[in-house]
Amino acid sequence: MLRKLYEWTMEKASHPHAQGWLALVSFVEASFFPIPPHPLLGLMCLAEPKKAIRFALICTFASVLGGLFGYAIGYFLYDTVGTALLSAIGLAEEFPVAACHLRERDWEVIFLAGSTPVPFKLLTITAGFIEMALVPFILASIAGRALIFLTVGVLFRLFGAPIKRVIDEYLITVTTAFAVLVVGGFLALSYLSGGDEAAQDKCAAAAIEAV
Repeated sequence: MLRKLYEWTMEKASHPHAQGWLALVSFVEASFFPIPPHPLLGLMCLAEPKKAIRFALICTFASVLGGLFGYAIGYFLYDTVGTALLSAIGLAEEFPVAACHLRERDWEVIFLAGSTPVPFKLLTITAGFIEMALVPFILASIAGRALIFLTVGVLFRLFGAPIKRVIDEYLITVTTAFAVLVVGGFLALSYLSGGDEAAQDKCAAAAIEAV
């Protein structure tokens, strides 16, 4: 099933309305779709490097809107739609841990999820469920999604098709390292406080209970 969804997504790169499909995949992936838009974005940038930044911006803003949809699911419909979606995509057991970290770390977790391989949809639904403040959620989503998508767009725009091999091998490593450096300073401050050890124990307990 997952393979068929992946192949269906990749076929859209050559579709006459590829930009619309890119926006749609980016939107639904942020709330419930299991296939990320990155492969589709990469193929479209490879085909038209001069439009790479435009494609990346489409990905970014559609994904943020999708994140708001995921937030709405968590806020209004978690007990019905939210639980069913997380179970369907295999993320139900991670929900208690995600909720714990969001309560303790707030926007930093959204930023990291938006810019790394952490499933963004898990955090958007969870953020709605815990009623995270909407403005920090939106700003962190924009920053995280822009980091990973615009990295692709800018590299393709500057270097063209030859950069594809480099992106395939090192994109996740580079963006993850950058995100960790940005957030690390904020996390270091909280680790110096006495209450942080209790927060870590709390999230660790949530992880054990979810198993």
